[in-house]
Amino acid sequence: MMKPIRLSAHALSYIERRGFTVAEVQETIHSSPWESAESGRLQATKDFSYDREWNGKIYSTKQVRPIFVEEGSEIVVVTVYTFYF
Repeated sequence: MMKPIRLSAHALSYIERRGFTVAEVQETIHSSPWESAESGRLQATKDFSYDREWNGKIYSTKQVRPIFVEEGSEIVVVTVYTFYF
């Protein structure tokens, strides 16, 4: 069973600016392979079909890349990067 996922205040503060949802972050962590990231953290990457406008341009794909740490009882998301293409 997967541990609960909690977004830090820092990660939550970027939801509007970077255009991701909590559900997308959870799906990415649950369904994508985990890889090493900087400072002993982990990351996962998932592409989502988008086909919408972001910052004045239409993009077909949104990539969500949460950076997180696995703690004893939960997974804590430190920040989330999004890429549009």
